[in-house]
Formats: sequence, structure tokens, C-alpha cells
Amino acid sequence: MRITGLYAALLALLVVGLAVRVMLLRRRNSVGLGDGGNRSLACAVRAHGNATEYVPLALVLLLVLELNQTLPALLHVFGIGLLLARVIHALGLSNTPGASTGRSVGAGLTLLVIVAMALMLAWQFLVIHLIVPATV
Repeated sequence: MRITGLYAALLALLVVGLAVRVMLLRRRNSVGLGDGGNRSLACAVRAHGNATEYVPLALVLLLVLELNQTLPALLHVFGIGLLLARVIHALGLSNTPGASTGRSVGAGLTLLVIVAMALMLAWQFLVIHLIVPATV
């Protein structure tokens, strides 16, 4: 759980940073709810919201992989990939509400990491519960 804890801490700092950015923009633009039609605030709100939508699921998958004693190097690959993906996505979305390279790369990499972890967990289940018992 130490490896997942590292990435949970780093991603939490990212999410808090994105939240503080939203708060500062709300205060600067005197907007209490919504985005008040402010493009920068709308982008900041979505960058924060998107992180809060994907990060928890990814961390649960990473934690279960760690509890399954997955190779530490592989856990770090997933953790670093997820962290990079979320930073790239936040930067891309923070610059423009439309399509951007950062937004596309970050979203794609996030989904790739989540799907890879999910497939790894499914494979581990099959090996442990279906293949190994049949050979014993």
C-alpha cells in the first residue's frame, strides 16, 4: 500500500491545486456558483471536475493491484502514467475549452492506464482462480 499511497498523495495535491485555482478564479470574478460565463473559470471547473471523476477509480485499481502483490515496477509505471496523464489533461483543458493536444493526450493516457489496470486485475483473477487450481 506504500506505492499506491505515494500516487494517492501526489494526485491529491494535484486535485487540491486544481480546486484552489477554481476558488481563486471564483473570487477574482465574483462568481459563487457555476462559471458566470467566464471561459477561464469554466475551464478550471472542468479540469478539477474531470480529475475528481477519474482519479478515484484509478487509485482503487492501483490499490487492488498492489494488494495482489503486483510487481512494484509495474505499479510505478501505472502510477507515473496516471499522474502524467492527469497533469497533461489539466494543462490542456486549462488553456482552452475546446479540443487541444494536452486534453486529448491526457484523456487518452488516463483511459489507457485505467483499462490496462483493469485488464491486469482480470488476468490476475483468471490465473489465480481458474488456471492455477486446475493445475494443482
